[in-house]
Amino acid sequence: MRQNLQSGRHLRPVDLARGHGLSTQAVRNYEAAGILPAAERTPHGYRTYTPRHAHALRAFLALVPGHGHRAATAIMQAIHRGATEEALRLVDESHAQLLDDRHTLRAVEAALRDLDPAPPERGDTFVGPLARRLGLRPATLRKWERAGLVQPRRDPHTGYRVYRAADVRDALLVHQLRRGGYRLEQIAPLIAQVRAAGGVAPLESMLRDWHARLSARGRAMLTGAAALDAYLGHRPSG
Repeated sequence: MRQNLQSGRHLRPVDLARGHGLSTQAVRNYEAAGILPAAERTPHGYRTYTPRHAHALRAFLALVPGHGHRAATAIMQAIHRGATEEALRLVDESHAQLLDDRHTLRAVEAALRDLDPAPPERGDTFVGPLARRLGLRPATLRKWERAGLVQPRRDPHTGYRVYRAADVRDALLVHQLRRGGYRLEQIAPLIAQVRAAGGVAPLESMLRDWHARLSARGRAMLTGAAALDAYLGHRPSG
């Protein structure tokens, strides 16, 4: 019962916890949540773990950085109820989400590139000419305005919407992203960043950071896959 991870088959909660920098309560919580297989009990009611539990804990902790806590939990729970195919589907869904996030980033970069070479606006424009330029109905631009994606000012004498150069830039960016299939609520945060930065150039550091985070997530998924495969190989067949 007092043997450690390397020399024995029976582990105490504290052995498992110390080996992964956790508290014993965290280990118990993971077992209760189905992240770990159920532990056997001694005649006195104490939990006893085995190297299988250590493999399960290692797999879960490796999955979290790439898949997130919620998905990693669902993956391990599926495995422990015998639904390995379901667990693998959840892994696939996380990879699909990562790929979708990469496509989103490329669409944003393409939209920003399309904006960069645009010549400076000569004066202001109105909803009709801007709608014709984008191939849209004026009602669409008004919908974007209600969503906060464009913020034209109003002429104090006529009440007409007046689109300045920054407003045209925002409308062009929204149009590019809408053509890419993105919803208005997905576009709104990006437009807010462009507006706060005063243009698209300062967003280059944000895009680099976005690339780095996606790459780190991809690498973390590889690490998690290796740990999960090791755990699946360690489990008894059937």
